[in-house]
Amino acid sequence: MTQQNLKKWSYVVLIAPGLLLYGSLIIFPILSCFTISFTDWIGVGWPKFVGFQNYLKILNDPVFYHGLRNNLLVVAVSVFGQIPIGFTLAYILYRKMVRGEAFFTAMIFLPITISAIVVAILWQQIFSPVGLYTALMRIIKHDPRYVLRIFENKTYAIFPILFVILWMYTGTYLIIFLANLQKVSPSIIEAAIIDGASEGQILVSVILPSMTTVLLTTIIFAITGSLTSFDLIFAMTGGGPAHYTEVIAIYMYTNTFKYRKYGFGSAVSMIIVILSIGLISLLRIIFRKIEAKYE
Repeated sequence: MTQQNLKKWSYVVLIAPGLLLYGSLIIFPILSCFTISFTDWIGVGWPKFVGFQNYLKILNDPVFYHGLRNNLLVVAVSVFGQIPIGFTLAYILYRKMVRGEAFFTAMIFLPITISAIVVAILWQQIFSPVGLYTALMRIIKHDPRYVLRIFENKTYAIFPILFVILWMYTGTYLIIFLANLQKVSPSIIEAAIIDGASEGQILVSVILPSMTTVLLTTIIFAITGSLTSFDLIFAMTGGGPAHYTEVIAIYMYTNTFKYRKYGFGSAVSMIIVILSIGLISLLRIIFRKIEAKYE
């Protein structure tokens, strides 16, 4: 065997285990899910091909649209809440506008280190009719009969969940942004200050252009994470009342494992994949235009 062939086969040997693992854990399940989504399989027996029937049922189911609406609300809170707040806090800490950087970083990041189930139970108790929020409002309103029943309200039940999601995951983006801000050369900022740039001009003209790739990555994380939200919401409300806090992942879980409609559940999961790809593709187009503007 020649040296060139040996080198070629060494690459194959090094790459093959990773490709095999990726194919067995990622590619194969996706292809299997895609195939099953066109059947009426119930988990046992031989699946029967039903074409696009599962997809049509999903698109005609109002419960699916409740889930889609809630997922889009979670996406909005993540993209327009967690990321801007995380970046703002990271910038404040990076520019040393407050003392105790390590303390504030740890406190803001702390919620993400706690299990989502524990967080859900904690906040569920706080917002319960006999919880801390009710007790505080009785003191503030001077009304001993005040009772918070927000989880019984179809319109407002989703808002405590959105608040908890904002509170819990903002620290993740703080750490990501802070780590990348620390890579920005201090000499560039010093040069901008010498040239008379204000804090706002430094942020807009120096910091943000160097952070476009990081911003794109964090938004992709936010979108994919939001569209697959499950554990926190399931533990807080189970999707109730009357499906009004249900997200698509809970809708998929209920139909797949409770009603044993594996074909239907697989179709729901493929819709999640399609939504993720669509939103991320749109996002990449927008960021290409932004990057072209700064070039």
